[in-house]
Amino acid sequence: MATDRIEQAQRLLRRSSTALGERTSASRVKEPLLSVLTLARRGVVRPMRPDKLIRIARAYMRWGVTPPLGYAVGAVRHPDRPAVIDDRGALSYAEIEHRTTRMARGLLERGVTSTSRVGVLCRNHHGPVEAMLACSKVGADAVLINTGLTSQQVSKVLTEQGVGLLIADSEFAESAELGDVELVLSWTEGTTTHTTLEHLIGSSSARALPKPPRHARMIVLTSGTTGAPKGARRPDPPGLSAPATILDRVPLRSGERILLPAPIFHTWGLAAFQLGAVLGATLVLPRKFEPQQALARLQRHRCTSMFVAPVMLQRILEIPEDVRRRYDLGSLRVVTCSGSALGSELAERFQRAFGPVLYNFYGSTEASWVSIATPEDLRREPGTSGRAPRGTTLRILDETGDPVRPGELGRIFVGNDMLFDGYTNGSGKETVDGLMSTGDLGHLDSAGRLFIAGREDDMIVSGGENVYPKETEEAIAALPGVTEVAVVGVDDSEFGRRLAAYVVARPQAHLDADTVREHVRGKLSKFARPRDVVFLDELPRNATGKVVPARLPDPGEL
Repeated sequence: MATDRIEQAQRLLRRSSTALGERTSASRVKEPLLSVLTLARRGVVRPMRPDKLIRIARAYMRWGVTPPLGYAVGAVRHPDRPAVIDDRGALSYAEIEHRTTRMARGLLERGVTSTSRVGVLCRNHHGPVEAMLACSKVGADAVLINTGLTSQQVSKVLTEQGVGLLIADSEFAESAELGDVELVLSWTEGTTTHTTLEHLIGSSSARALPKPPRHARMIVLTSGTTGAPKGARRPDPPGLSAPATILDRVPLRSGERILLPAPIFHTWGLAAFQLGAVLGATLVLPRKFEPQQALARLQRHRCTSMFVAPVMLQRILEIPEDVRRRYDLGSLRVVTCSGSALGSELAERFQRAFGPVLYNFYGSTEASWVSIATPEDLRREPGTSGRAPRGTTLRILDETGDPVRPGELGRIFVGNDMLFDGYTNGSGKETVDGLMSTGDLGHLDSAGRLFIAGREDDMIVSGGENVYPKETEEAIAALPGVTEVAVVGVDDSEFGRRLAAYVVARPQAHLDADTVREHVRGKLSKFARPRDVVFLDELPRNATGKVVPARLPDPGEL
């Protein structure tokens, strides 16, 4: 009954809000109340004993709205609940709270202060979770480093970001050129002479920490698919409105069990970590993604949700259906997908196999979220990136900065409470009327659903025509026997640029280039048809699952 009353109140408030996330002074007044109602509906806000409320209030005064607050609240409300389950076991909320206080003490003793930057170079396990919490307790910025970078790239990042101490898994630390950077190993195989996180925790005091002089920032590296990765400063959440925005559209609940194979060093994995802190969730963290193992973990830990990249959905669907059916996945209610474009064919196939559980997030390191597609959105329009959630302004603008009509292609601009604070090199993103460019092209339909045409710099001009590779990718992906496809522009002496398609076919598919060309002939304009069709065993991807165009072979050299 209480939930019914909350939902009724929320519906009434929504009716008076402006359409498509446009915010007025009246809607800004309503948003805090809407956030509280959403958090109550998801079980985050609920009655507690006075002594627990006092302890939580003290934690808030010390940490503010930061990840340590979420884990401190968890240690009060559900101290014995597993906070993290990784390849080596489980740690409860009380254990994480205690261990990260000791780790923060150890960092302070090693000279880490609120002006320091600490690098974190780890796969998914308890190490990066504890490292980010301990840095935040000290007030030091954590630089989350992509595990797919080369040792030279890692060294460059450490220098550019001014990292003084690196917390890393041994497999990455051994090849990195660290110079004067102090090393602490977070995951080791066998013995080591280096300091480890376990030693740091075990040898440090558990005395209460002073309030940090500033809120620490997470610095997330951009994907670097088209250039060197840049550091993006993530902002402090302005209260609980940010998680409430997501939870209003996605039915995650307090106490969720989240399988998280998406890497924590990336914005999407980091979002799961942050939402998990609000929800008091249990994070199930595999160090490496293996599709059948993911199904086994979902069953073993009775996971209720999963945060993945699209390529992970593809790998799961490649498991034979009779093998997938061996696993009891009845607890799985929500599969959230982001990190790269989700193709319409993949969205349809996944929902046919697993039911209406798929939520597609469109966002970026710089913009956080832009739009969210629900299972119903994907059922009606499998190619959509969804609608702008509450409190988000989404506009499609032409080259002069004016809004375009529904159905017309334009540049995507967004405004929300979690736009990044700029790159650490001092640069930023283009803004118009307070809205930030995502760098993508797209259009809205009459229902306010967003459709992405591709990156602005992906568009090519071929024979005087604007051509968008994503349209060609979607057409080829619908061909039976195609597992994956990437389409990019290459130089052409006659037309300036042309499209080349790189295809991964299923075993025994018997596909050839002529079959692909014939399939798209009646579906695409002349210049959107790929002249080059190259078959590969797999597409070159970075650690977050994005295709790296620079690593695709030149079709002229094959």
